[in-house]
Amino acid sequence: MHRVHVVGRQNHGKTTLIVALVAEFRRRGIRVGTIKHSRHTHELDMPGKDSYQHRQAGGEPAAVVTRNLIGVFLPRPDACVYERLATLYADCEIVIVEGDIEAPGVKIEVWRAAAGSTCLAAERSDIVAVVSDDGPLVRVPVWPRQDIIRLADHVWMLARKPAQTGE
Repeated sequence: MHRVHVVGRQNHGKTTLIVALVAEFRRRGIRVGTIKHSRHTHELDMPGKDSYQHRQAGGEPAAVVTRNLIGVFLPRPDACVYERLATLYADCEIVIVEGDIEAPGVKIEVWRAAAGSTCLAAERSDIVAVVSDDGPLVRVPVWPRQDIIRLADHVWMLARKPAQTGE
């Protein structure tokens, strides 16, 4: 799985950037998948619903299929979650993960000075680039937010590097 993680603190524009990148990759005819990582524990199903009862009974995986969507519920593995998801994303040429800064893999940070926090790339050696219009003083390349075409070129190149650890 060729993936890149878009990381950063809350309200710095990660989702906005990912949406723009997905649109640009799709415009190019590239098959792109996304994963939203949350550090919190969430119940993604509703207690009392049939699908919830399927899972509670031991269905693994369990799925909900509607006329327009399929939702698959898998328990979180102890091992690398991306290995577990690889078959679902097998047809993707690139996968963009929002968050999961602790996972192995390529990471770019989205940073805004106005949000009032320090740039993570100044503290972490695993971030390879920053997307910002504020020009943080960091050791990695800083790419402007507005140049989505060139930014997509950079992200594509980073994600396509030889196999990443933890895949």
